[in-house]
Amino acid sequence: MAGYRSMKRKESLAWSPTNTVGIAGGCFAEVEAVKEDLLETLRAGPGEAARREVAVGASGPAPSRWTLRTIRASVDWLTEYTVSGVWRGLQTCGLGLHTSCARLFSPDPDYQSKVRRLHRCLRNAARHPDTVVAVFLDEFGYQRWPEVAPTWGVETAVAPRAGNNQQWRTIGALNALTGQVDYLDGYIVGRQQVIQFYSRLERAYPKVELIYVIQDNWNIHTHPDVLTALEDYPRIIPVWLPTYAPWLNPIEKLWRWLRQDVLKMHRWVEDWPQVKHRVHAFLDQFTHGSTALLRYVGLVGKGKLATVINSSCLPDYRICLSKFISKVAVAKLYDRKTALTAANLLNDQVVPFFEEQEVPLSRILTDRGTEYCGSPDSHAYELS
Repeated sequence: MAGYRSMKRKESLAWSPTNTVGIAGGCFAEVEAVKEDLLETLRAGPGEAARREVAVGASGPAPSRWTLRTIRASVDWLTEYTVSGVWRGLQTCGLGLHTSCARLFSPDPDYQSKVRRLHRCLRNAARHPDTVVAVFLDEFGYQRWPEVAPTWGVETAVAPRAGNNQQWRTIGALNALTGQVDYLDGYIVGRQQVIQFYSRLERAYPKVELIYVIQDNWNIHTHPDVLTALEDYPRIIPVWLPTYAPWLNPIEKLWRWLRQDVLKMHRWVEDWPQVKHRVHAFLDQFTHGSTALLRYVGLVGKGKLATVINSSCLPDYRICLSKFISKVAVAKLYDRKTALTAANLLNDQVVPFFEEQEVPLSRILTDRGTEYCGSPDSHAYELS
């Protein structure tokens, strides 16, 4: 076929489609060597050879990521391969095109301390569900026109447009333990609406002693007028998340669910009240709580925040075993086995470690060795 170059196969067995075990370290060793060579190039990023391959003019910059063309131009022994040949070679070495993801990063210098406080509040709510509540608060905006999204059909669907596009905003709170959702919406969400929503939270939880309101650092949340109004609600304690850390606020996933099920490709572009009614109907599902919602947002299951809540509900005898459940081992070398060395290990290594992790120790399980057993009034280990 005109314009087609057949794949030129290298003589190395590394490019053989079916490698077999022959001489120890033979073809497999060659594949590993080729793979390491390719990985070194890929990690270095596209350079001058890649720039020459794709640049239109002499001053064009090097590309920021790899393509099959730029890989072929940058690896000497691949220059005679077709693009499909390069792909097959990469596949032979176990290299492929992968979806990238953003590294979670918050510039907040107090990130760790704020996360620890968040965890303390969630544990407190989990241990005292009758008197303490923890809710995640956030705002959400949507528009009259439907959002574009893939949908089933014979041809490409078109998101309709009609009239003037309008916007509506919602402020909501998600109970971290029950999944109960409270919300307030309007044309704007500003200082007055936030203060009004605090009042609504007060009425939603009339019997509890403490309401942790976990929220981001939006300037309206920290406005002097809002903070002054909070003094009228002594049961409400604001808990500030680290800056630019939406992954710590599960209610963000509730907004995502709402967009997916209600706002993407909706058919009510000419009926703005109906769009708002459907948003209300979606949120009203969770008025009395929902385990399905907690699972969707990661507060039930094996997520980090779910683990914090679940560990708070373990009885004492399980908490004392957390050292073994978490696969953490502490060791220290001594020249003797006595009550004093056992107490020293406990106070020097074990207790400080769990205090740093904010894990309470209620029991220390030991065997019946004499270094552990004695009179509570005079024995060195018992006194520690």
